[in-house]
Amino acid sequence: MITIEQLKDLKDRTDALYRYLGIESKQVEVEEEQLRTQAPGFWDDAKAAEVQMKKVKALQAWIDGYKEVKTLTDEVATAFEFYKEELVTEDEVDSAFGKASKAVEALELKNMLRSEADNMDCVLKINAGAGGTEAQDWAQMLMRMYMRYAETHGYKLSVANLLEGDDAGIKTCTLNIEGPFAYGYLKSENGVHRLVRVSPYNAQGKRMTSFTSVFVTPLVDDSIEVNIEQARISWDTFRSGGAGGQNVNKVESGVRLRYQYKDPYTGEEEEILIENTETRDQPKNKENALRLLRSMLYDKEMQHRMAEQAKVEAGKKKIEWGSQIRSYVFDDRRVKDHRTNYQTSDVNGVMDGKIDEFIKAYLMEFSDSMD
Repeated sequence: MITIEQLKDLKDRTDALYRYLGIESKQVEVEEEQLRTQAPGFWDDAKAAEVQMKKVKALQAWIDGYKEVKTLTDEVATAFEFYKEELVTEDEVDSAFGKASKAVEALELKNMLRSEADNMDCVLKINAGAGGTEAQDWAQMLMRMYMRYAETHGYKLSVANLLEGDDAGIKTCTLNIEGPFAYGYLKSENGVHRLVRVSPYNAQGKRMTSFTSVFVTPLVDDSIEVNIEQARISWDTFRSGGAGGQNVNKVESGVRLRYQYKDPYTGEEEEILIENTETRDQPKNKENALRLLRSMLYDKEMQHRMAEQAKVEAGKKKIEWGSQIRSYVFDDRRVKDHRTNYQTSDVNGVMDGKIDEFIKAYLMEFSDSMD
């Protein structure tokens, strides 16, 4: 049975969220923004109208989220009083408290996502490291883990590109994950993931180590200004298809975009290569490839800003993008994040997409340095 102190703490956290989230001002803002949607000719510019509707929806989501938390907290307080009158059981009070605590924690966590990109959809790219079949199998396991995570959280998922391994697994894949704060949560997965296990592909049954890199970038929409120099773009087309027979696409619908990128800050040049085989419609694949390019260029600008901010805030703990972030040791039943030291023995759960606790630990440790 919960204590009066636990109930008071829950109420205090709920009240604090009302202030932190600026619910009162958000309610006024929603009314003002909704009025704009009622203006004559609002839908004449479909793109601008879509951006405006998105803005209203995002504001309303914060208000609705707080209302849900407040309702659940009030229900706990009511249940606590009813228990004194023997109208409910201890288990019912504890159950209500557990539900409310979870909701408060989730909203507190979301409140840590304050940067411009956090509320965006994201592109998640997985590349198998050296190690042949074992590494490619590990890459496919990670792909499944993120697909399960997306499915559990109600995110829309599409596979923009997939290159299968020689014998098993995958060499690389690109996933588009769309939904509220997809990038804000999944940016914590950016880096190298290390697997240690007795490999089913090793005849001697030796313990092997494999590495796979995960790159996460925000998937920008048309409301974000990104400068693409058309003269720096070149295109190739190729057939995209399955394992043979009737499944092979006889038309060259797959597209390969090459962009000669010049860093505006350093003058360094590099070629950005993007392949898209998402659909059998070549114009659509070109459109998708350009969207991915815009996302990558936006991310480069964002990384530059973060690097500049890191120089200013040199005393703060830095986030090392691209470094080894997590180890999955199957035989020891252990998954450990090296940035936060959070670990769990629920290996099967993690590989089934239950990575919320890792994300939470990351945001709690690094949110200050990401603002």
